[in-house]
Amino acid sequence: MTVPNTGAPDNGADDRQSYTTIGSYGMAIARTLEAAGIDSSRIFRAIGIEGELSNDPMNRLPAATMTRLYRACVDVTNNPYFGLQVARHIHVSNLHALGYALAASTTLMDFCVRLERYMRLVSQVADVVLEEEGDEVRLRFKHLVAVSGETEDCFFAFLVMTMRQLYRPGFNPVRVDFRRALPLEGAGPYETLFRAPVSFSNTEGVLVFDREDLRKILPGSCPELAQVNDNISISYLAKLDKNDVVTGVIQKIIEFLPDGECGRDKVAAALCMSPTTLQARLAQRGSNFQQLLDDTRKDMACSYLRQGGRSVTEVTFLLGFADTSNFTRAFKRWTGVSPTEFRQQP
Repeated sequence: MTVPNTGAPDNGADDRQSYTTIGSYGMAIARTLEAAGIDSSRIFRAIGIEGELSNDPMNRLPAATMTRLYRACVDVTNNPYFGLQVARHIHVSNLHALGYALAASTTLMDFCVRLERYMRLVSQVADVVLEEEGDEVRLRFKHLVAVSGETEDCFFAFLVMTMRQLYRPGFNPVRVDFRRALPLEGAGPYETLFRAPVSFSNTEGVLVFDREDLRKILPGSCPELAQVNDNISISYLAKLDKNDVVTGVIQKIIEFLPDGECGRDKVAAALCMSPTTLQARLAQRGSNFQQLLDDTRKDMACSYLRQGGRSVTEVTFLLGFADTSNFTRAFKRWTGVSPTEFRQQP
């Protein structure tokens, strides 16, 4: 389901303490240090990270802390490519529900769409914008706060290596544009890992892919598992930013749809506000309740219909429609085809 990417917290200040990353990212950094024979707990304590990190997405590390941590790691390992090494120690589980949803995506295009929608669960330091032009698909990373070059190295490398695991080992991006400066030691490790042209000191970080590659069905595709984790991602996003009214509304729509009672008044009451206040706050975000309801139903309908075990009748009632004819009319309005025709598409 569509969750508008609203960026980092709206606090009116460019304060890196307000922009956070999931704490389990630190676990991958610790594993990388240990693999190099370095006591990770000593490094973490030195920069002020105390206690155990976990995969709980509510366990967060501020962007400023991540920058200090990476600086310490590069110094202690004397490795300017430390971020690329960390990417090899990240598991999809470190991204919590988003990681599992990415792994169950039907295509790499679905993978990219999920990353755009739910990136804030993993990190609030950048917005992800998915663009299509001609034969190319671009993942553009718009930084909301200054981050270390190692952060960019790690995430780009992790994404490409994960795509190779899901699709095929020979998969490569068309090109990779880094926002960070080129390390003095040169671009060799980047060219080896990405197997594509790389450039540095750009205004934004961009991963560019061939459209045809991103349209291929993935061997591990599991729409049902992906959707379950999409829903979990939305619920945690609502917890992370309680002031994000759009995400809060979508979460309640998903919760109430199967009961068939998912009106604006009920959702407003669940969010502890009046219907008028809800309408006004959504309008401030350029949205409205009916549009969010339609978009959520459409995305969930497409996901359900990709799951071969669900009948059209079952999907109808899961989405809160009174009968299949109403659902079919709505689905044709959304997609231009009937639910049955949609299922028959490759």
